[in-house]
Amino acid sequence: MNLLRSEWTKLRSLRSTWLTMVVTAVLGVGVAALSSSAQARAYDPAEWDPAATSLTSIIVAQLATGVLGVLVVTAEYSTGTIQPSVVAVPARGRLLAAKAVVFGGIAFLLSQLIGFTSFFVGQAVIDAAGAPYATLDQPGVLRAVIGSGLYLTAVGLLGLGLGAVLRSTAGAIGVLVSATLLIRLIAQTFPDSWRDWMDRYWPTSAGEKIVNVLPAAGALPPWTGFAILCGFVAVIGAAGYGVLRTRDV
Repeated sequence: MNLLRSEWTKLRSLRSTWLTMVVTAVLGVGVAALSSSAQARAYDPAEWDPAATSLTSIIVAQLATGVLGVLVVTAEYSTGTIQPSVVAVPARGRLLAAKAVVFGGIAFLLSQLIGFTSFFVGQAVIDAAGAPYATLDQPGVLRAVIGSGLYLTAVGLLGLGLGAVLRSTAGAIGVLVSATLLIRLIAQTFPDSWRDWMDRYWPTSAGEKIVNVLPAAGALPPWTGFAILCGFVAVIGAAGYGVLRTRDV
């Protein structure tokens, strides 16, 4: 418990933590409103998924939560405070686990707040535009909204794992942006079979299908796709533990 309290103190004492949380919330809700307004005006009944429309904000908000996860680890390396941390907690696995638990809890609460706020703001915008809107009691909608928060939390923990592996803020953020956005954009230039495989199985692409209420053609079931993302995050976290355990700080 003392270790968790120590990690919470370190996390809340960073100015970047609060700044990044505010940016994450503003990006998430702001993009949800703009995206809902734009897509409601181009309403197509054949492909209309109002819940997913209001939750497309996760594409932008994931970068902010991922960066916050990176900073949880790399800020200690940049300031040199990682050395007293490992002296105080020689079991480095416990140290990394405590960081993941504290940050994961904060990221989960923040992400659920963004998910529900984005949904309600987005549906209000869609209703005002005259397009059909969704409510939480419709089949699959509550799962999609909660799933958006789970997705953002998973990407935040991915950032934490990358920070532990690379120990560099710039390097970890670069890999995070590549994993969440750049590789998928580049995949759009691939042959159709490769592009379809990437859209189906690339961890962040598979994981974000959890916000869809209407099943996307050729996509994995929502929870199967999210399980692939969680497996990927677990592998990166294990690699981060391996680096923290075997290398000097």
